[in-house]
Amino acid sequence: MSAPLTPPPPPHGRSPHGGWQPPSAGQVAAASADGSAGHGRTGPAGHAGFAVPAGFAGHGGQGDHAGYGWYEQDGPGMRTELREAAVTAVAVALGGVLLGVLWWWLAPRVPLTGDVVGDNWVVYLKDTEGEQAIGVDGTFTLLALGLGAVSALAVFLVRRRGGVPLVVALGVGGLLGSLLAWRLGVWLGPAQDVVAHAKQVGSGVTFEAPLKLSAKGALLAWPFAGLVVHLGLTALFGPRDPDPFPPADLSVPQRPDGGAPGA
Repeated sequence: MSAPLTPPPPPHGRSPHGGWQPPSAGQVAAASADGSAGHGRTGPAGHAGFAVPAGFAGHGGQGDHAGYGWYEQDGPGMRTELREAAVTAVAVALGGVLLGVLWWWLAPRVPLTGDVVGDNWVVYLKDTEGEQAIGVDGTFTLLALGLGAVSALAVFLVRRRGGVPLVVALGVGGLLGSLLAWRLGVWLGPAQDVVAHAKQVGSGVTFEAPLKLSAKGALLAWPFAGLVVHLGLTALFGPRDPDPFPPADLSVPQRPDGGAPGA
């Protein structure tokens, strides 16, 4: 008698073409009742035989994909972060009013004097070897560094969670505050038209030069100090993110009758 032409059924868990085939839902249920399925969770619909260890369940939400999220979604949301960042940038920038007033008040005065040469007025430095002009730039830089550190501390205390929008807002607000302080200090200082001022006070009379920020790089002192201080505070005292890979639960599941699996 000749052999049958129909091939024998494939073994359990293998397809006729040699590949792996997940067991059916009935086989998984039977294995779970027998205690041999292990400790885990089944996957989404259509993949009932795929077991996920409990330690890798993460913090996912409810639904078909519950337990498969690696990271927990935290934070108020991008829209809220952008709104808070905008408020932070405006508040920090308004601090430029204080910087401008302090710069106008504390900056050293540069003495000038005027004289008539022929039919023209000539204005020149009274103290040609003085360092008052350098002191004007230095005063602005030191004040900007201090306010940058204070603004970073205030932002960190108000919102410890941080975030990229907040850091960007701190830098942008510091730059806008520096620009506001620069223009405000110039406006509060002596008149910009030194020739007209020399004519007003008279020939040979000493008067103050207008505030002038010669080193424009000083405008970056505030945002630089704010970002550095905020980064340091966040690294030292900021909240820590939870471990995205929690330790797996390797405990041996018990049968309903109290015996070990397979006993």
